[in-house]
Amino acid sequence: MDRLGPFREIICRVIEEFAQFKPSHGEIETEVVLDQVHDHYELKHVGWDGARRVHGTVVHIDLRGGKVWVQYDGTSRSVAEALVEAGIPRKSIVLGFQPSTVRQHTEFASG
Repeated sequence: MDRLGPFREIICRVIEEFAQFKPSHGEIETEVVLDQVHDHYELKHVGWDGARRVHGTVVHIDLRGGKVWVQYDGTSRSVAEALVEAGIPRKSIVLGFQPSTVRQHTEFASG
């Protein structure tokens, strides 16, 4: 049995939930990238806010070495906490956006 299967399902569900929150201004689309073959998951914003081009990652999560790596979290609500609430244990989540020297002081895995 694929022990990462449940993690993939939870990650996809959480990304889809965060995708429901659309930017309040501009003509900005929300794109969801769910690559379950390479275990790469992203939520992106693409479009225009007036004359300013918007193109960037809002959430980036990878599955690496049997752990969930939160590579980037540009949300106002913690993606890592949403993953925990959805059923992924803290010891299986690495805050990849934190330096390795800081990770050991969090409640999450150090990597």
